[in-house]
Amino acid sequence: MVRETLHSKIYERSGTIPILIFHGLFGMLDNWATLGKRFAETREVHLVDLRNHGRSFHSEEMDYASMSEDIVNYMKQYNLAGAILLGHSLGGKAVMECAVKHPELVDKLIVVDIAPKAYPPHHQAIIKALESVDFTQIEDRKDVERILSQYIREPGVIQFLMKNVYRTENNRFDFRFNLKTLSRNYNKLINESVSFGSYGGAALFISGERSNYILKEDEFYIHRQFPKGKLVIVPGAGHWVQADNPTGFYETVQAFLSDNV
Repeated sequence: MVRETLHSKIYERSGTIPILIFHGLFGMLDNWATLGKRFAETREVHLVDLRNHGRSFHSEEMDYASMSEDIVNYMKQYNLAGAILLGHSLGGKAVMECAVKHPELVDKLIVVDIAPKAYPPHHQAIIKALESVDFTQIEDRKDVERILSQYIREPGVIQFLMKNVYRTENNRFDFRFNLKTLSRNYNKLINESVSFGSYGGAALFISGERSNYILKEDEFYIHRQFPKGKLVIVPGAGHWVQADNPTGFYETVQAFLSDNV
């Protein structure tokens, strides 16, 4: 069976180990455009849309095993014998899954504000807001923003979601992500831990100072599966570490990439 390949934007630079960057839930590769260009000053960079997100294919399957195989398939298509994998939140669990199942493909691992554990559901308001948008009744992007604001208080979250609103070929608006599949599989995704196994290579876990996604006790779970994993807390940042403190985030990643461990 021929597997569909993830959509990406590539900044090529020969002679370097590429870094593949994966966004979080309801995100897209464009979220990483600015940092991607900075990383591309010194190495090849692939910004990648996860399945059911951005311009990647839609599928009824949505779990970490499938996302891990998507990464492997993507690397095969581009003839990548190895790569540095970086993932934020949902993307972080996907790259962890890939690392424990295919350690030979992962040169280094960078996980942003997520642990390999199960989490309680906590995006219910966002999903309800998204499902409340009836695009047959939408005439303007502001209509979507108005509906989302009835359920979501944080302007930054609303603007993050609005980046996914686009005009279709039928001249209607829609979300780029596959809301139906993401909503149906949400509880399973959140409640699912990374598969049993370990990755013995260099691994960096980055947490935001104001985030509660990685707790002190989670270091046990991290080191159990990623024995060389080290945790760095970026000051002044919440869950979206790379957006809240891009300079601190960039410097943390660059220091790790420069380390010959």
